[in-house]
Amino acid sequence: MTMLTREEIEQGLAENRSSPNGAARNAHAEVLVGAAEAIGDGALFRTALDNLINAYLWSAESSKMLVPFARLLQEYDKDPGSFGRWDAHSLFWQFKWVATAISDSPEIPLESAVGWLDEMERRYRIAGYSERPVRESELWLADAIGDDDRAERAHRAWLAADRDDMSDCHACELNGQGAYAVLRGDDARALELWQPVLAGERTCAEEPHRLLATSLLPLLRLGRFDDARSHHVRGYRMARGNESLLPSIGKHIEFCALSGNESRGLEILAEHAAHMSPLVNVDDQMAFHGGILVLLRRLTELGHGQSPAVPYEGVPHTVSELYEVLRASSLEIARRFDARNGTTRVSDRFLARIGREPLVGVLPLGVRSGALPRPAAAVSAATAVPAPPAADVEELVERARQAREQRHPAADALWAELGIRVDARPEDEVDPLLAADVADQRALTAARGGAPNAAELLEAVRDRYRELGQSERAALVELRLASAAAQSGAEPRRIRELLAVALKSAEALDADEPLRGRRIALAELSSIRVESYLRSLEAGPEHEHLHEPGQDHGHGELAAELDAFVAAYEHALPDLAAEAEEMLGRVALSQGEPERALPLLAASAARAVSAGLPWQAVDALVLRAGVLMSVERPEEAEEAARSALEHSAEVTEAETQGVVRLTLADILLRRTDAGAEAAEHALTAAHWFDQAGLTADGGAQARLVLARAYAREGRHADAAEVLQSTLPDLLEHGEGQAVSVREFLGDLLRQLGDSRAAAEQYLLAAEVAKGWEDTRPQAALAQAAAEQLSAARLDQEALAAYERSLELYRMTGDAPVAEVRILRSLAWMAPRADANEAAWARARDLMGQAAGVLEAALAEAGPAGSAEAGEGRAAPQLRAELAQTWLQLAQLLDWRVTSYEQAEDDEDGGGGEGSRRLEVDAEALRREEIELTARAGDLYAELGPDHLGDRLQCVQYAAWTEQEIGREEAGAARLSELIEEFRAMPEGVPDELLERAQSTLDSLRS
Repeated sequence: MTMLTREEIEQGLAENRSSPNGAARNAHAEVLVGAAEAIGDGALFRTALDNLINAYLWSAESSKMLVPFARLLQEYDKDPGSFGRWDAHSLFWQFKWVATAISDSPEIPLESAVGWLDEMERRYRIAGYSERPVRESELWLADAIGDDDRAERAHRAWLAADRDDMSDCHACELNGQGAYAVLRGDDARALELWQPVLAGERTCAEEPHRLLATSLLPLLRLGRFDDARSHHVRGYRMARGNESLLPSIGKHIEFCALSGNESRGLEILAEHAAHMSPLVNVDDQMAFHGGILVLLRRLTELGHGQSPAVPYEGVPHTVSELYEVLRASSLEIARRFDARNGTTRVSDRFLARIGREPLVGVLPLGVRSGALPRPAAAVSAATAVPAPPAADVEELVERARQAREQRHPAADALWAELGIRVDARPEDEVDPLLAADVADQRALTAARGGAPNAAELLEAVRDRYRELGQSERAALVELRLASAAAQSGAEPRRIRELLAVALKSAEALDADEPLRGRRIALAELSSIRVESYLRSLEAGPEHEHLHEPGQDHGHGELAAELDAFVAAYEHALPDLAAEAEEMLGRVALSQGEPERALPLLAASAARAVSAGLPWQAVDALVLRAGVLMSVERPEEAEEAARSALEHSAEVTEAETQGVVRLTLADILLRRTDAGAEAAEHALTAAHWFDQAGLTADGGAQARLVLARAYAREGRHADAAEVLQSTLPDLLEHGEGQAVSVREFLGDLLRQLGDSRAAAEQYLLAAEVAKGWEDTRPQAALAQAAAEQLSAARLDQEALAAYERSLELYRMTGDAPVAEVRILRSLAWMAPRADANEAAWARARDLMGQAAGVLEAALAEAGPAGSAEAGEGRAAPQLRAELAQTWLQLAQLLDWRVTSYEQAEDDEDGGGGEGSRRLEVDAEALRREEIELTARAGDLYAELGPDHLGDRLQCVQYAAWTEQEIGREEAGAARLSELIEEFRAMPEGVPDELLERAQSTLDSLRS
């Protein structure tokens, strides 16, 4: 192998430091240590060892740092003087990492671990450092070996010792202090200690990443479900794919298993399946696998033990098999710790962890997650219900029949339960009427689902009821046969025959039958509804189009029939009248008459509530809320949606629950002060849509509203994670939504500082909008992408995006402000890669082009004060942009001067002719800066009090530049004059501006 040169090793070290953490980086770092040692360069060897220790630290091989650290410590002992101040500090800092690595390595004898701790204490004392880090390390070693008294003494000593340069950062210390509180059973105290980290006030390279995961179970135990949800969504986003955070990944998986989100846990496990192989750091392995084991055990309990799991070391396993493999390997590690420590503390805690029971039934997370398939075991269990006592069945039958007559939402569930219990009894022990009722419910379910044998099932039920003398039930089944025929697309003649039979059956009931009137009314209302459908069908496809407001298009007959029905039954059968009124409202909407529909929908809801059937009012209220929003009456819309939510308490249909909450969430999102409540309802809506199997439809829309609500509340990480999880679903809902959601996701990623990812979303959105007639959306997206590409230092890509955006804006011919802002951005980019004379000239030219665009647009807008060409709105903005262009040109010139001066300072010797020429050029440029900022300030002055801050900025800039060229008094005079003018303004000036101006003046004079 060819020996590396010093330069190659130095270059390799630079590359290694910026490489992704993991085994590949570690292997390269090891090679560099060997190469540095081979060439005999002591300083380079020490640097390579330090780099290797850091590489190991941020990977799953942290326990391997012991060897390079011992060698580096030997180098220090041989020649402490060869270590600079920072090198020595780094060495002593790494002592803490090594102490942890030793404690976490079961193959290192306990005596050696204690010896290293003593050595750390000795060296810190000699170097004059506080004992604080030593006592923290002692605490965790004592805890691991079960010496709780020593751990408590070390804890008190840790907190009592002074902080100094060798103390861990505040975030890491608070993590440890809270973790100790959890071990002592005080979750509330732990969360109190962790709050500065969780709130982002104290951070470091791995915080709050680790604490967001660690806090999950304490939050669940304390019932703080909203915080737990947020910490999972935000924390997993930060930890995902990070090898050194595998223990945190395990905690997120465990959280999912204990909060009813097993499918989400499986998805996280799949994303990290490549990391499941045995790790060098066995403590991390046990922590990671512990969370996985909680999930696998929970899945087995739910009947998924024989389902396929992720492969382990290339071998496929079922859930139960993988559980046994990981449990055995983890317990083997735990027992190695126990053997080293002389206690069972580690294995006891591990067994307690993997045996944890769920802390909440289901905690909706907001993020999209696939549903677990229903296991075969669950199906067989459902059919093996033991026969209950007869009295219990009789009570259930009474409840089910009462719910059926009220059309209560719980009726289906009650009859389904009865069906299971009936099936569990011998046939000769079942009451024939009960058997018929169960068969009726099953036939109805089949008809609702469009089953091909629905008519056959209904006919059998009808015949059975007739045999039992239940004429009114048979009449109702006749009506269901007609509805099933209409649903299946039968011939109109056949459907009408069945409707006629149903009506005759109802009318033929005995006069003293209490339900005769209801059966007749139901038949009439069904005929009205179905006849309307048949008439539209017979009219042909040419009538299937959007109707113009005010035109009848065949709806007049339907409206008249419904009006007559309401008049006939509003007192006797108010619930059916309410149903007819809701239909009337829908007819009005189909005719484009929302104002006519609104009172009808309100009356329908009120009538249903007064009839004691509040659940029947829900659909009308939800529809009314939507109509009210469309006519810009948001307060009334919110009232209607809240009423719908109140009346939906007993609704069991998951889709309806989702629609109600999504409607309210969408309305609340329009309010500036209701983001948190909107998020709550959108989150619940998404959960209900998932339960209804509508994850890709209503669930996607609910998650979009949830993401927007989170963004409104400043929770950009939560919003981005929710939106990304459902993005594939949303992209299927048309080009308009695809562009909108990608732009929204780009905005969120920009807020999170992920410039590359944000640019990608903007570019993908622009690609979708590429074929649109209006080029402005594509232009704006290309501009947004360019800004993010520039922020990511991808200059060539940014230039291409800016130029494309500029081309598109120029095609519109009416976007001077956007055009100018792009030109200014291009000007700033020009000297960034290579600040030569040509680049500076191009930058100046681009600024000149921007000013020219604005001047031309102002000339076209007409003279100041003109009412033509939109002068009242456009001209002030154009003039403000012109002032900003002059100011930015001045700032660009300042950058040029500063860069030259810095380059000159870097040259050896300086002086010479070139230096004198630069001084002349620099002063000329400084004078031009002053002139440009003065012009900008004058223009801002003309624009009035809305631009006082901009004007102050210009004068401050000019004043400091005056000082740069030795004209301090002139600069101070400029600022003094502006201060006096501000104070004399009759409308007054904000105190903050005056304070800024006076502070600058004081600084100039000092």
